[in-house]
Amino acid sequence: MEVILLERIEKIGKLGDVVKVKDGYARNYLLPQKKALRANKENIKIYEKQKKVYEEKNADLLKEAQSKAKTVDNLSISLIKQASDSGQLYGSVAAREISDTIKSLGHDIQTKQIQLKKAIKEIGTHKVKIIIHPEVITSVTVKVARSNEELMSDTLIEENIKEDDVKNSNQTGDKNSELVEKPINESSSKSTKKKK
Repeated sequence: MEVILLERIEKIGKLGDVVKVKDGYARNYLLPQKKALRANKENIKIYEKQKKVYEEKNADLLKEAQSKAKTVDNLSISLIKQASDSGQLYGSVAAREISDTIKSLGHDIQTKQIQLKKAIKEIGTHKVKIIIHPEVITSVTVKVARSNEELMSDTLIEENIKEDDVKNSNQTGDKNSELVEKPINESSSKSTKKKK
């Protein structure tokens, strides 16, 4: 089905583009969410008449998204979960739980805005992408631990990393997860030694 986009849609097109999409995607998402119009002569005329209105609406949404992104950018949330000694969670952390935790801190982030390639299934620090608007993408840090004590030790390590963050901004994501996971794994190996 051919549609006229009423806003920028990631990997599809920008405002005003006439694009071909799968019928189900158009019928179930783009059209009901008012993100597109069917591309027929009548709708093309309507779009041309109201083009300025759509552009202004998009500009307002973009400004709102940018201000929201500033409040959420570099946000860090913590979750306590049960896990095995190896660090595997009994269950997982999904987008809804992350969204609910962010909301509890006073930020309006919807579950559909959380972009997880797969559910978080292990202890450690994870960077999670949030798409507030197709042109405004930010991320939050999700710390998952078995106890408050583990979170406290993570926090101390994270503070040291943030000082280096300014110097090595491109490499911090991987370093954070390695450094935070080490103390957790060490403490779990100590607890298994005590059990023996």
